[in-house]
Amino acid sequence: MRQWDIFLFPFTLEQPHPVVILSSDERASARKHVNGLLCVTLRGRPLQPHEVLLDQADGLEWETAVRCDLVHLLERERFFDQRGSVSSQRQIQISRKLIECLRLRTY
Repeated sequence: MRQWDIFLFPFTLEQPHPVVILSSDERASARKHVNGLLCVTLRGRPLQPHEVLLDQADGLEWETAVRCDLVHLLERERFFDQRGSVSSQRQIQISRKLIECLRLRTY
């Protein structure tokens, strides 16, 4: 498991959803919990202001929105079925969207 990989995670109240791993490689490989961003299928709806589009270029089968307004702390051992890895261009888009959504200062 590495930063920017996309794995399925079995959320309690829903079907498993793809999650983008946000934690550093060191944390993702050695710690019990990792930080991740929830992804949801678009199903024809437009992207929301807090989302970035992922698709086949990132290893997913259909257009998917990664939600950048909430970072989830998830148990590493519960992840399964790697779906892909976020492309370099989309990594930049997600990073910028996180700065925007979380109102992080960039000095």
